[in-house]
Amino acid sequence: MLKILGTLFLSVFISTSVYAGEQSTESVPGEYVLKLSIKVSDYSKDDLETLLNSKIKTVIPDLNIVVVNRAIVELETFVLKELSDNEIIEVAEPNYIYHTTVTADDPSFKLQWGMKNFGQEAIPTETQTSPAVIGLAGVDIGIEKAWEIQRGSKDIIVAIIDTGVDYNHPDLAANMWVNEVERDGLPGVDDDKNGFIDDIHGYSFDGKTTDPKDDNGHGTHCAGVIAAQPNNLSGIAGVNWNVKIMPVKFLDSSGGGSLENAIKAIDYAIKMGAVILSNSWGGGGASDNLRAAIQRSSDAGLLFVAAAGNDGQNNDTSGGHFPSSYDVANILSVAAVTNRGELATYSNYGKKLVDVAAPGSNIYSTYIGNTYKSLSGTSMATPYVTGIAALLLAQEPQLRSGDIINRLVQTSVPLVPLSGKVKSNGIVNAYNALTNTIVPPDPNDPSQWGKKTISVSSAHPYAKNVSETFEIKIEGAKEMALFFNLFDTEKKYDTVSIYDISGKLVAQLSGSLDETFSPVIPGSYAKIVFQSDNSVEKNGFDITYVSFR
Repeated sequence: MLKILGTLFLSVFISTSVYAGEQSTESVPGEYVLKLSIKVSDYSKDDLETLLNSKIKTVIPDLNIVVVNRAIVELETFVLKELSDNEIIEVAEPNYIYHTTVTADDPSFKLQWGMKNFGQEAIPTETQTSPAVIGLAGVDIGIEKAWEIQRGSKDIIVAIIDTGVDYNHPDLAANMWVNEVERDGLPGVDDDKNGFIDDIHGYSFDGKTTDPKDDNGHGTHCAGVIAAQPNNLSGIAGVNWNVKIMPVKFLDSSGGGSLENAIKAIDYAIKMGAVILSNSWGGGGASDNLRAAIQRSSDAGLLFVAAAGNDGQNNDTSGGHFPSSYDVANILSVAAVTNRGELATYSNYGKKLVDVAAPGSNIYSTYIGNTYKSLSGTSMATPYVTGIAALLLAQEPQLRSGDIINRLVQTSVPLVPLSGKVKSNGIVNAYNALTNTIVPPDPNDPSQWGKKTISVSSAHPYAKNVSETFEIKIEGAKEMALFFNLFDTEKKYDTVSIYDISGKLVAQLSGSLDETFSPVIPGSYAKIVFQSDNSVEKNGFDITYVSFR
């Protein structure tokens, strides 16, 4: 059956936008270096803050120099004029950023494409049967430039709620959290009276042991992404040079754990002073009790970073994935991208319920037994985001969880395959987060092009053994992309094939792809062929508009 949509005569428009956060010269956001005409040592910090109408960050008394913090939202030109008009300030300048080549000397840093992608091959996982994939240079978290500004703080405690952590791993030991009262106390005694005996590095709630040492490997892998010690001439480098990792184990050696123990783990982390909770786990249904535990962490001011899930589904329309999809303000949900900048095929997504994306496929990190291993999943993407959040808190400790979430969403680098897939439309970037740099939309993103409403649909649900052909023409278009508001077919067996004007196959799509663009189709014509087999019938598809330029 041939269905031809009438030729559409459309005009292309060009729009311009102004983006907050762009700076012509790089400087630390909100920070200014002031040379004063008065003797700094004669004044208290409070007196100086009053005289300068600014918060003091650092004082160099011998030089009569102070570094002050101002609100990031204030225009730099306005702040500099105000400061320069102050009679006790001789020189007022932004806290400029200068560049050296900051990198890690760890021998396996070159294997960490998520940290620095220069087009290397990703290290395959043990179960991977496909060939290694060459990365797309620049698809990474921008860590080297970030390290020039901030490398982390021992004041930041990150709880890894997982299978535990191998706290003796030589690449992790220096950044492990230590409960000093218990370490220096008596074995078998609750020395700090917190209700947990000998919780020196954290605690286990898996019901089998109280020792949070990892017996699976998953938690140790996540810990390495956040906090493997850089520049120790060994292994890999974590996002943070300095941070405190608190292992809170509730998943056992097989990787499973109960709702009861998840709640206990979250409450322990809150009680013991963690400021970020990293959660590379999920499953089960929506739980009021688990949601309440996360709400307690939100009420306490903690950030809850959570994996979006590995079901390849749209969390917005599928009922969600938990805990990442709870409506709690401090949850930061994370999807996974490949070293080519594409949404990983297994990764859940959703422009409402998934906030950001991060490197998640073929991630090389620490593992139990003093080893290293490559793993894939939104579990691996989550600690990248946790690590960046820890850097940001070290830089701006006054930020609340909502501020951190907004910052990471707004400063992500746009990637066309992620457009409409996650709230940020892109991959997190540590340097942009620290400098509050907002990147303009990618002009190659079809969501930025001209649009024309159309209606092309299958039956809902479709029948067995369907074979339908549709044609779409956009006069004057040089290329176009089709927007599938709904896409739900039996994966691999019921397909939508898209051909260009020359008859070349552009893409063959199947599975769950709601609210997504097709690959770009060259020219002004597209043919769509929908075919189903004689088994499972699903909901089908709706194309609601075409983007073109």
